[in-house]
Amino acid sequence: MKKQPQESQCCPKFDPAPWDRKLLEWKNKKFIKDKVFTFFHMPVNFGSVMRRLDGLLKQSGVNSPDCLCLSEHTSRWNMDVYLAANKEVRDANNVTLSGKFLSKVYEGPFKDTGKWCKDFEIYAKNKGLSVIKWYMWYTTCPKCAKKYGKNYVVIIAEVK
Repeated sequence: MKKQPQESQCCPKFDPAPWDRKLLEWKNKKFIKDKVFTFFHMPVNFGSVMRRLDGLLKQSGVNSPDCLCLSEHTSRWNMDVYLAANKEVRDANNVTLSGKFLSKVYEGPFKDTGKWCKDFEIYAKNKGLSVIKWYMWYTTCPKCAKKYGKNYVVIIAEVK
């Protein structure tokens, strides 16, 4: 009898409940930061950048709380990524984020991002908040989204 190959899991299954419609207060929340090359906002080397960041975490014995990874689209050609870390990471670009952050979970194809952003802007406005800075959290890679049957994306915005 042949052994069935074990299905690898690169992305943990995402639970939207702790992140949907939440107002978060962060004080010096730790992240390691890197850059992803994009072509008209489409990430080109996202996987290799994430492997590099993950390697830095493992090498330093550091964990990433909730596997939280924020993407900030800074232009058509660049996206900054912020991978949460529970402490400083050796040989990494360590940064912190502080302030009020509003989050809302969306599910569906990436082509709906424009609709999600419009919805989020209305959501924030109805809460009496205005967006200062936008971040996207792509909670799983495309393969894992297909495996789990859900493609969750969380918009997390710094608000005032």
